[in-house]
Amino acid sequence: MNRDFTTKSFFIVFFSACLFASQPKYSVELLPEYDVLFTKTEGWTGADGAYSLPLTDEVTLWLFGDTWIGKVADGKHTGATMINNSIALQTGKNPTTASVKFLRQTTQKGGPAAFFKPDDGNGFFWISHGIVTGGKLYLFLMQIVKTGEEGVFGFKQIGTSLAVIDNPNDDPLEWRIHQHKVPYGRYSKDGNLFFGSAVMKDGDFIYIYGADEDWSKGVDGRSMIVARVPADKIADFKQWRFFGNGQWQAELTDTQGLFAGTATEYSVCYQPSLGRYVAIYTEIGMSKNIMMRLSPTTTGPWSDAYGIYECPEVKWHKTYFCYAAKAHPEISAKDELTITYACNSTDFWQMAADARIYRPRFLKIKFDVHNK
Repeated sequence: MNRDFTTKSFFIVFFSACLFASQPKYSVELLPEYDVLFTKTEGWTGADGAYSLPLTDEVTLWLFGDTWIGKVADGKHTGATMINNSIALQTGKNPTTASVKFLRQTTQKGGPAAFFKPDDGNGFFWISHGIVTGGKLYLFLMQIVKTGEEGVFGFKQIGTSLAVIDNPNDDPLEWRIHQHKVPYGRYSKDGNLFFGSAVMKDGDFIYIYGADEDWSKGVDGRSMIVARVPADKIADFKQWRFFGNGQWQAELTDTQGLFAGTATEYSVCYQPSLGRYVAIYTEIGMSKNIMMRLSPTTTGPWSDAYGIYECPEVKWHKTYFCYAAKAHPEISAKDELTITYACNSTDFWQMAADARIYRPRFLKIKFDVHNK
C-alpha cells in the first residue's frame, strides 16, 4: 500500500468519524397516496420486490418479483394465479395524479406469464435492480429454481443474468432483450455471492452492489459488496473491478464486505442535501426493522446502522414477516427519500387470504438538512 493511499484513507476515516459523531436529523412519514396507487382489485393485485429506476424524467420503471394476477374480493385473492415477475410504468411523480400501467407476458392460451424468462429454460427469474446508460436498459435477473421443500422458502438461486434492452423507450412488449450470464458469483448452501442488489451511476462509473453470504457467521453473515465498471462497458465483464483491501482489483476473490447484516435487496443512492451516500435495507434481510447507513464515498466507511422504521404488519398475524426495504430517489422530493418494503407470510394460503399484504408499502424519510 503506497503512502498516498494511506494518507487518503486516514482523512476519509477522520472525516467519517466527525460526520457520524451524531445521528442525522430526520423524520419518517407514511405515504398513503402511493399505497392507494398500488392497491388494485383486478389484474395486477400484488407483488414483492418493487425495484424502480427512471426511464425518462417522467416515466419510472417498476420491477417486481412473484406477482398476483387476478381479482381481489372481500379482501382475498380470488380466481388468481401467481407469475414469477412483472413490470410497471409509472407516468408522473405526484402519486395523486400519476398513472401506473402494469405489464406481463401472455401464454399461448392467453393466460398470464412472467415478463422475463431464462433463455436456458431452467427455473425462473426474480428481477433485481438496473440502470439506463448509453441509451440501453440493463437489468439484473436472479435465476431461481425450486428445491422441492415445502413452504414459501423452498427455492434457491443458481445464477445471475444481465438483461440488455436495446430499445427501453419503446413499448415494453416490443423490447429487444438479450440475456448474458454474469460470470461472477457463488451459489451454495453455505451462502451465495452475487451482484445486482443495487445499481448506481456515479461519475464515469456504474457501481453494482451485491451480497456475500457466509452462514457460518449466523444472521449477520450477509455483507454488502460492490463492483464497478465504466459506464459504457457494463456488459463487458472483463472491465469489472471489485472493491477489496481499500482498492479496486481485477480478481473477484479480493472482494471484501463493506458492512454485515444487509439484505439481498437494498438500495444505494447519493443524497445531495446530506452530501452522503445512503443505503436502505431490511435488517438481516427479514425483520420488522428498516435500516439506514451513510457513507462519504461509494465504498464507505459506512456509518453504524440507524433503525428508521418498524413495520407494523408483523403484528397482524403470527406468520407475517417484512423484507425488501429500499429507496426510490427518482420519485423522491428534495431532502427526502421515498421507501418501499413488503410483507409476506410463511403460510402461502394466509398470504392469499389477506390482500392487504404482498404489495409495496410506502413511506418517506425527510432529512432535516439544517440540523444534520
